[in-house]
Amino acid sequence: MDSISLMNRIRGGEDSTLELKRIVWRGAGKINEPHPDSLADELAAFANAKGGLLVLGVDDKTREVVGIEANDLDAAEKWLSELARDRINPPLQFYTHHVELLDTNGLLRYTIAVDIPRSLWIHKSPKGYMHRIGHEKREMSPELLARMFQQRSQARLLRFEEQVVPGTSLNDIHNTKYLINPNDKADMPTQLGRLHLITKDEEKNCLSVAGVLLCSKTPNDWLRGAYIQAVAYRGTKNDPADQLDAKDFTGPIADQIEYAFDFVMRHMLVPAKKDLGRVEYPQYSRRAVFEAIVNAVAHRDYSIHGARIRLFMFADRLELCVPGPLPNTMSIDAMTSMSLPRNDVLCSLLARIPVHAPDLGRAYLMDKRGAGVDVILSESFALSGRMPLYRQIADMELQLTIYAAPSPHTD
Repeated sequence: MDSISLMNRIRGGEDSTLELKRIVWRGAGKINEPHPDSLADELAAFANAKGGLLVLGVDDKTREVVGIEANDLDAAEKWLSELARDRINPPLQFYTHHVELLDTNGLLRYTIAVDIPRSLWIHKSPKGYMHRIGHEKREMSPELLARMFQQRSQARLLRFEEQVVPGTSLNDIHNTKYLINPNDKADMPTQLGRLHLITKDEEKNCLSVAGVLLCSKTPNDWLRGAYIQAVAYRGTKNDPADQLDAKDFTGPIADQIEYAFDFVMRHMLVPAKKDLGRVEYPQYSRRAVFEAIVNAVAHRDYSIHGARIRLFMFADRLELCVPGPLPNTMSIDAMTSMSLPRNDVLCSLLARIPVHAPDLGRAYLMDKRGAGVDVILSESFALSGRMPLYRQIADMELQLTIYAAPSPHTD
């Protein structure tokens, strides 16, 4: 945001999308004003309405630039992040810009412009569920709150992947390879709209949740937790002292699948016997691991704020923890006999993206035949002699454990 545009907005005073706050310090990097609860209410009110801009370092009554000392900018940012995380539920996402503005003496002073987009979620702050009316924050009426939950939460539960991601634009599209048909005469926005990758937000083209996941460079910038956390251990326990390697895979979800698969292949033990020529004995079936990772990315519940896929490799097993319960009241026992995808758009589009490893027995990331669980169970059992274990944990997470094949005698 440039200083001239920001100064023009400040001169006009607070409105439904602008809030001004002076910061008063009480020494040693501690902020006395504004009160964190009050500011948390302001932030949540913006996110629950149409979004807005908070400018720290400007007096809200006089509209004068009082500024923030350069040495205090980091402390102010930290304080802001903590209150957005600890005093707002679910935690709030925002973006900050340090902008120098002229004060009444003609001196340049730092301010912090905080951009709060309209949220996918309804946020509760210290005074309850707040929204913005004019330049004031007010608690929502029960009727309005019910309608807001219906508009956002119900949409999230039913067709979350098609919902608009506020603040995104066509400029956030990083890659549409394999998704756009070069023989289609329609322009890119039209094609992306047909695929539910972009949608309208007040007549503006924005990315949908599916668009962010498949086409943006770092989906986690918009959807906290839209990444895979992978950790490899020497032993059999989740012990940081035994950690061999750890990576967070944060790119488009098609890339996340490949990176996570490569991580497992890189750390999987492949002992060999040489009695009649070299024979390798991998710990895990490549096909089973690939199917498990694809299923995790394609079927996880992206509406659970901040939850990420966790992939743990131990000496004797692989654990994959996937956010969300099984969709559509499906049971674990029914997983091998039926396929009810949570994310139809993602599954459909992942079926267009080719796999670059021919030995995996498929041409595309998904084949939509619903055979993935059978492959995971049968191929893993054939290697290890132990059936993989699915567990539903507190209706919040599905955990898959694949047991490592026993090591043969090696020369």
